[in-house]
Amino acid sequence: MSKQTDTIESDLISHLSELRKRLIFVAGWFLASLCVGLYAAPKILTFVKGHLGNIEVEWSVFALSDGIAVYMKCALLVGIILTLPFLMYHLWAFARPGMTDGEAKSTLIYVPTSSLLFVSGVMFGYTVALPMMIRFMIKLNQSMGAHEVYGIQHYMSFLISFLLPMGVAFEMPLAMTFLTRIGMLTPDKMKQVRKFAYVGLAVVGTLISPPDFVSHLSVTVPLILLFEISAFISTRYYRRKLAVQTT
Repeated sequence: MSKQTDTIESDLISHLSELRKRLIFVAGWFLASLCVGLYAAPKILTFVKGHLGNIEVEWSVFALSDGIAVYMKCALLVGIILTLPFLMYHLWAFARPGMTDGEAKSTLIYVPTSSLLFVSGVMFGYTVALPMMIRFMIKLNQSMGAHEVYGIQHYMSFLISFLLPMGVAFEMPLAMTFLTRIGMLTPDKMKQVRKFAYVGLAVVGTLISPPDFVSHLSVTVPLILLFEISAFISTRYYRRKLAVQTT
């Protein structure tokens, strides 16, 4: 019993040591990505200001710290995007010893796919949803006779807080496939939750888009299509898994 306990403790310490080492690698990569983001921040800000659906917005600075705050937010966004695939790879590598060769090969695809989906969500939000939101807000402010002065820090905070959830939302296919893989999601359960998912996605689309019908459709329809694509992928995976188990 004592030997078995010692073995378990030794394995646990070994796993924790490996996890600590990988987290240090990820933290180091994230810090390096932040440096890249700080270097690229001026070009990113120039691009954002000049390539947002032909919307012209004059930025103002209300405090001496606004400039460095905006630089850090740009660096944070770049750091997250560049670190995501690195983090996913190390999570996969940490779990690799407990997988078979087939499981390792099938789950390795999650690493590039998660990054691609996240970037796709950010790009969709930036090119489609965000310009509509900003146009609506500008029109609303002008209708009240307000003088438009936009603080650069608040503008970038709004932009990042809008784009990051869009990136996370586009991880839906990967999340649903993973839930199917571990047995928490089946085609029957999918049918049961579909109508609730539609309502939830419609609510999300309403919250993150301007209050007009066209804007709602422009955001909600892609989210529903993304859900259906996720459901299709999840169902195919479930049936393939079931066929393998029955043979």
